[in-house]
Amino acid sequence: MTEVYLLQNQDKLFLSKQRTWLDGRDPAVLYRSPNKDEAVNEMFEASSKDYRQRVSLVSCPLNERRNPIIDPDILPPPQPKRRDESSLELDLDTTDTQTTNSETEASPIDTAAAPEPESGTITPSQV
Repeated sequence: MTEVYLLQNQDKLFLSKQRTWLDGRDPAVLYRSPNKDEAVNEMFEASSKDYRQRVSLVSCPLNERRNPIIDPDILPPPQPKRRDESSLELDLDTTDTQTTNSETEASPIDTAAAPEPESGTITPSQV
């Protein structure tokens, strides 16, 4: 087959293999199907997950690398590059630990207000 079907929403974004909407500048990562009925099924699934999506089928020829050749007229404006999600999780983790550490540190007022152990009792630090 020299033709595949892609899914495009009302914002001119294309469905990727990871089921996210991309601008289509990298055709290797886009969802594609050589069979129209499979593409229609995927279109139904995508629109049922988000009822606001208006998904349509786009038929595209393939290049020598078997990637779809998308007509530049149907491409959306370039999307800003998003940060990798794993780096985002790392940033969140460090923010959480910084907040947790500052919350768990005792303030000088709290340590001064702590009662002194009696002279006859043994504290865990003395053991």
